[in-house]
Amino acid sequence: MPGTDALALLGTALAVSAPTFGWVVAGLALRRLGLLTEPVITRVSQLAFRFGLPTMLFASAARVDYSTLGSAVYLLAGALATLLTLALAWQYSRWRGHPRPLQGIFVQASFRSNLAIIGIALAVSAYGEQGLVLAAMPVALLTVLYNVLAVWVLNATLGAGASIGALLGGIARNPLIIGISAGVALAVSGLPVPGFVAPLGAAMSWFFLPLMLLCIGGAMQLAKLRSTGPVQWQVAWEATAWRLCVGPLLAVLLAMALGVRDVPLGVLFLLMSSPVAAASFVMVVAAKGDGVLAANIVVLTTLLSIITVTAGFFLLTLFSLAGHPG
Repeated sequence: MPGTDALALLGTALAVSAPTFGWVVAGLALRRLGLLTEPVITRVSQLAFRFGLPTMLFASAARVDYSTLGSAVYLLAGALATLLTLALAWQYSRWRGHPRPLQGIFVQASFRSNLAIIGIALAVSAYGEQGLVLAAMPVALLTVLYNVLAVWVLNATLGAGASIGALLGGIARNPLIIGISAGVALAVSGLPVPGFVAPLGAAMSWFFLPLMLLCIGGAMQLAKLRSTGPVQWQVAWEATAWRLCVGPLLAVLLAMALGVRDVPLGVLFLLMSSPVAAASFVMVVAAKGDGVLAANIVVLTTLLSIITVTAGFFLLTLFSLAGHPG
């Protein structure tokens, strides 16, 4: 029966999103109970960022067949969708009359997803090892693109003063980029990939992804969610709608127009529909922008993405566009 099939697909979508966002909610609960403290969150996050996630991405990037990279249209779709979302969000922000200091925060939130942690966790939850391998290159490409675009946007609206040269130097030292680059170098070198690489990557994803998701939940401060003015509160909700609804929709439509289907489309959606990355808050504060607004957007998008990611993935599976999860 059609109704039964739809319920089964909804169960599949929940099975993809629930494990990922369950860890985030657990982290939030543990923080409120006093069992997850700020020093622990900081130390675990640093360990994961400097060691766990780079190792995991190295292992996945080392097993990609780069001879087919030219046909990986989903990579191009992700980059084009990011640029399109930025351009349209900027025009929307000007049309809405957002104060200029808030425009850059709004625009950055519209295109910058937490693809390196939540996006990858969703891809692994949906497609297992295949999802991790397919997500590795978009994470590398879009991480660089996000950072370059964020500096440009914040410079234009806040006069932050950060140079592109300094930014590129920081990107070159980014552990995630280093891990992926090392994996790519090994894969294209012609040398055999050691047998321990695959189980090492699986172990890293099994161990560090839940820890990082717990830390994301523990870092959210709901008590400060509304400590802002009415204009900032409105901008926060509009940015949330763009990040969770408009941006992913543009990405899916553009990818489909380019012929992307099945698992690559599912992985691209999960990466592009993730909530705003916490790095956006760090960059706004460094640019002397409204850090409270940036933090509010991170919290709102993280909480509400539980609904939007589940609904979006359900629709993709309902119309047989996202391959076969599991």
